[in-house]
Amino acid sequence: MLLALALPAAAQTTTAAPSCSLVQAGHLLDRPGHPARGASTLLVCNGRIEAVRDGFVEASMFANGASARVIDLRDRFVLPGLIDSHVHLTSDKAGVEGQLEGISKGVADHAYEAAVNARKTLQAGFTTVRNLGDEDGVTLALRDAVAAGKLPGPRIVDAGMAISATAGHMDPTLGFRDELHAALDVHGNTCDGAEECRKAVRRQIARGADVIKIATTGGVNSRIGAGLGQQMFDDEAKAIVETAHLYHKKVAVHAHGADGIALALRAGADSIEHGTLMDDADIKLLRQTGAYYVPTLSTVNGYKERLAKNPEAYTGEVLEKIQWRIGITGKALERAVPAGVKIAFGTDAGVSLHGRNADEFELMVAHGMTPATAIQAATVNAADLLGLADQVGSLETGKRADLIAVSGDPLSDVTVLKRVEFVMKDGRVEKDVASRD
Repeated sequence: MLLALALPAAAQTTTAAPSCSLVQAGHLLDRPGHPARGASTLLVCNGRIEAVRDGFVEASMFANGASARVIDLRDRFVLPGLIDSHVHLTSDKAGVEGQLEGISKGVADHAYEAAVNARKTLQAGFTTVRNLGDEDGVTLALRDAVAAGKLPGPRIVDAGMAISATAGHMDPTLGFRDELHAALDVHGNTCDGAEECRKAVRRQIARGADVIKIATTGGVNSRIGAGLGQQMFDDEAKAIVETAHLYHKKVAVHAHGADGIALALRAGADSIEHGTLMDDADIKLLRQTGAYYVPTLSTVNGYKERLAKNPEAYTGEVLEKIQWRIGITGKALERAVPAGVKIAFGTDAGVSLHGRNADEFELMVAHGMTPATAIQAATVNAADLLGLADQVGSLETGKRADLIAVSGDPLSDVTVLKRVEFVMKDGRVEKDVASRD
């Protein structure tokens, strides 16, 4: 009776059997930011949530005679699929190794690598990601392949290739000999002056980008001794943001230095990635504009692990910046949290290892967040930032059936999210621990 009432009339009368499941949860965090529920059942049909009910619903037949699969998670904690707002799926190589890979590996190599990393990410419980830059359009194609059901992976919001000024953080020629520059700089992602920057945005949109990524400051991994301060002029940043917004695309901004953060926020940026040196003026602008801060604390894990294996993994100016970054990481988050800045979860996976995205939760809690607010950052907040709040981020009627399950209570011990045991995306079980028909 409950199932018949929960289904729309069209689904009750159609002759085609709907693809439905009953997910029984011991505890359910259906709306992060609100208290968790106890024993609950979700009705999932055709990839979406049709109903959420208290208690364990045991019915196995619909009114029209179609059987429903019962997924038994009664001894587990269920919550929405997680969202990583900052990944780079094509590789997790970096430093000298990454530079070598950049010229020794081709598009086909990167495509297979991205597919493997996408599957790792999904298996870790991240059902949606925002991929913030690759050089060959690999993740644009992967986005479409995953959406078509050809490959397993998270839902991908993709930036195409990130935009920077010449000699800026994402200039692909940095660190290479002059005679190689022509071969490396073929994607049109560098721009100088407002007109060139408008064209650079339009070029990425023409390629199919969902979001625009830019750099207004230097980067830790930039192979140039130009620091981490502002490296783009006001008119350039403004031209980029205005053009992106003209096409209804959000803008994510790589920015470490306080001056570059302020520049991006004045221009209308939608999110600040890293934000390592944000000051009081930046925090005030973040609150005034409503832009999100994406901390990417996990980068330090990647740096530490590579240096432990090979002390020469990074060299010169890059090594100096990495040592600085390890020491300062988390300080900006400690200032942003009590100030009420909106925070979305993002790891910069690729700098850190893919499939280890949930390590970020532990770092967020260590630097001022609670498990509840860290989970909220990786669900409802990230969904809002990505423009997907009506689709994912919570488990409510009409939304996509993206959910995960863990043993233990992540609201008291956020590290249990490192051990996701069950993953469902769009109603399809991608990682299974307990189910029966």
